[in-house]
Formats: sequence, structure tokens, C-alpha cells
Amino acid sequence: MLMQLHYSRLSEKDRRQYAALESLKLGHGGITYISRVLGVDRKTILQGRKELTMDLPNPIPPGRQRAAGGGRKKNG
Repeated sequence: MLMQLHYSRLSEKDRRQYAALESLKLGHGGITYISRVLGVDRKTILQGRKELTMDLPNPIPPGRQRAAGGGRKKNG
């Protein structure tokens, strides 16, 4: 299965978060299903869900598409 191949190539943290994301997409019963398909403990998926839902600071100010300071530097 393609999902298992992709999963096997990820780092440990990325594996947790990928499994969590897939379980969230499935909704009810997603944790159980992904746990069986990927051979991951349910606690690992729950930890990944916590990591995904943590409040991370947004480095891009509202109303901008990119962070300040990006792009070419002005001559002069």
C-alpha cells in the first residue's frame, strides 16, 4: 500500500503526525483503522494529534502573504 511506503520513509515525528492527520481525515474510528493499517500504537496517534493541534505562533503577520524581510535586498 502506498500509505505504508510513504509512512516508512518519514522521521519519527513526521510518522506520528502523518498517522494523526490520516486518522483525523477519517473521523470516527480513524485512530483504530490507521493503527491497524500502519501498525502504530493508538497512543502514538493521540500524541501526534496533540502535536498537530498545539497553538503554534504564526510567523506571518495578518494581511501579508510572506514574512517581513523576504525577497531581494535593495541596493544602496
